Amino acid sequence: MTTQGQAFETKTHWLNPLAAFKVVLNRYDYEIYLLRRNPLTMIGLVIVIIMVLVALLAPLITFYDPLDVKPRDRLQPPSTQHWMGTDDFGRDIYTRVVYASRVDLVISFSAVTLAVIIGVFLGSIAGFNRGATDEGIMRVLDVIQAFPAFILAMGLAVVLGSGTSTIIYVVAFIMIPIFARLIRSEVISARERGYAEVARGMGASNNEIIFRQILPNSLTPILVQYALCMSYAILDAAALSFIGLGVRPPTPEWGSMVNAGVKYISSGEWWMSIFPGLVMAITILGFNLIADGFRDVFDPKLRT
Repeated sequence: MTTQGQAFETKTHWLNPLAAFKVVLNRYDYEIYLLRRNPLTMIGLVIVIIMVLVALLAPLITFYDPLDVKPRDRLQPPSTQHWMGTDDFGRDIYTRVVYASRVDLVISFSAVTLAVIIGVFLGSIAGFNRGATDEGIMRVLDVIQAFPAFILAMGLAVVLGSGTSTIIYVVAFIMIPIFARLIRSEVISARERGYAEVARGMGASNNEIIFRQILPNSLTPILVQYALCMSYAILDAAALSFIGLGVRPPTPEWGSMVNAGVKYISSGEWWMSIFPGLVMAITILGFNLIADGFRDVFDPKLRT
């Protein structure tokens, strides 16, 4: 095939979404093969996909309004009408658990993504420039990490006030040092490698070396840490809501739902806390299994 024909074929691949998807699959066919051989990773992937679909299709797979109060139906056990029972306001727990998945997944995804953006930026600058810049950035991160993460999150939540946006900023803030230190170590080891030296010799600027050469070759640990931090973010958001510093009622959220049912466990209404806590635990398990699978696939030492 001629060069023009190859260029045309490549162009048509990316104009056709299905063809583009096939190209991506062919590019990472070996990694996908390794992931498929790991049953635990596939279980985690299925769990996360199901939870994402549940969050997206919430209005289609529920039968009640998550905020609809029905005093006559309060504290009903699981039944054919209410699969997970009802709470102390008569609201359907299954509906609220489904809608809570939207809240918690949006919080965790937004917080971790924000932490990655800021952490990678700071870590790249510190690792590449070294010297006073590195010292200044890392000492600030040391101060942040000097406090227990959840204690710092509680303090920030008290100062900033409760709410969804507050949880996103707070969780992102306590995770920034994780990604900054991780990418800094990768940049320090990568900046002296051959491809970085070649790019420098060809006249590439520091920004081009960082964002076009070093970072693309240092994203594997970021991908693994991203999946792990998704589970941490869900847990932190639920914990803050559990103690009243997170999502404001009556918005459904897994942590606040668990808290609302704690006082009824002793009287036999176990379903109020068990079902939200169980769904949250399964979701966290899914992200942890994916993170382990990514580490096994993308780490050359483990892969061999």
